[in-house]
Amino acid sequence: MDGERSPSPSTGRRAAAGVALLTFAGAVVVVVVVLLRHPVELPIALILLFATVAAAWSALVNRGLARLLAAAVAIVALVTVVLLPEIRSFLVISVVVGLVLASTAAARVAIGRDLAPVTGGHIALPARHGVLLMNPWSGGGKVGRFDLEDKARSIGVTPVVLQRGDDLRALAEQAVAGGADVLGMAGGDGSQALVADVASQHDVAFVCVPAGTRNHFALDLGLDRENVAAALDAFGPAVERRVDLALIGDRVFVNNASLGVYATVVQSEEYRDAKLATTAQRLPDLFGPGTDRTDFRFAKPDGSTARSADVVLVSNGAYRFTSMNGFGTRARMDEGLLGVVTVTVDSALDVPTLIAAEMAGQISRFRGYEEWTAPQLEIDSGQPLVDVGVDGEALRLPPPLRFRSLPGALRVRTPVDAPGAAPAALAPTGVVNVVRVLFRVLSGSSARSHPQRVSTRVPGQRNVDGFTDRGETP
Repeated sequence: MDGERSPSPSTGRRAAAGVALLTFAGAVVVVVVVLLRHPVELPIALILLFATVAAAWSALVNRGLARLLAAAVAIVALVTVVLLPEIRSFLVISVVVGLVLASTAAARVAIGRDLAPVTGGHIALPARHGVLLMNPWSGGGKVGRFDLEDKARSIGVTPVVLQRGDDLRALAEQAVAGGADVLGMAGGDGSQALVADVASQHDVAFVCVPAGTRNHFALDLGLDRENVAAALDAFGPAVERRVDLALIGDRVFVNNASLGVYATVVQSEEYRDAKLATTAQRLPDLFGPGTDRTDFRFAKPDGSTARSADVVLVSNGAYRFTSMNGFGTRARMDEGLLGVVTVTVDSALDVPTLIAAEMAGQISRFRGYEEWTAPQLEIDSGQPLVDVGVDGEALRLPPPLRFRSLPGALRVRTPVDAPGAAPAALAPTGVVNVVRVLFRVLSGSSARSHPQRVSTRVPGQRNVDGFTDRGETP
């Protein structure tokens, strides 16, 4: 199909745009009115909240008497905010946050999928010999809950269910050696990476079935993670395209590798059962007085050498971060680049600023935040082993850690009717751009100001419109 995608928004989407603009304007009006009525008390309330967060952080990273004193300061500051006369600061903050959340939800409905990028791809023929490997323990037992084994068998796909002690890579290699032309994995991202590596090495098409806990790879491929069984349709006529993989040493990953605070905390055996308690217990060791920051050395885009960071994230493709919660999503995974993000917290006074940037969805404005892209990266350290979380798996690896992008290494298939785009690809960046897009939708125009040309023709194969390159019906 060659043409332009510029659909007019429905009445419902236009109404959602109006709601988004009105609720955002309402949040601004509330702040302005409170400032006019209480020009002194509101700033005082914000300063006290700042002090509360900074003192609470000091309590978390200290022990003994220092922890008790910091906790007392945090409590006194918080109580003072509550007792400020007339301003009712918590009510004001709650109203503003509620309006912003409502505006965000309505904006997502209004913008819809208008901004989704057109990625290269073609309609591939059904698998001749499809094999689906399954991890029955992943995602709390999603393989059994969604009856994936029987559903795979019903469409002519050979199911292989892992047993205790099985070598997943060996099973994937056996499947390819047995003639599999499409290899799938139902499990978490660590398993996805391992099987994708095998598929890549043999240039066999790969199917991702989101049967894990988070399935960030599936999300960024544009799959519906809630409808797990729908991913099996990729063994039939499916959209096939090439995406990148990434390496740390000789290990492939599909999402990211994290170093620093998070990677160290998740090494604890207690972390899975008590995440918050374990994190609180480890914070004094990581940020407390006299603690040496993790020794990381790596080149920055300006040619200088970084000597430390609290968090380092190296990803397969650049993430779009509005916050550090969930590590964001990727608009594309086909540009042959690693995404690199570092976060450095120098003192307790940085924490309120970091939290404010996180809550506002503007994490990139935090002064200790840096991001860039590169085809490769080397991270050295004086430590004999470095804690690394690779696609959610806790590892300890000897430095230097060498990262490299593998451009277009994986042939990946997704169902024709899958959503087809990651959240990062569907939303504009920056408040001004969001408002501009919402006004376009409200006026009855597409959210995209410049419609994209769509061309997915591949000679001799059916394309995404269901026609061959000669315009014949299938």
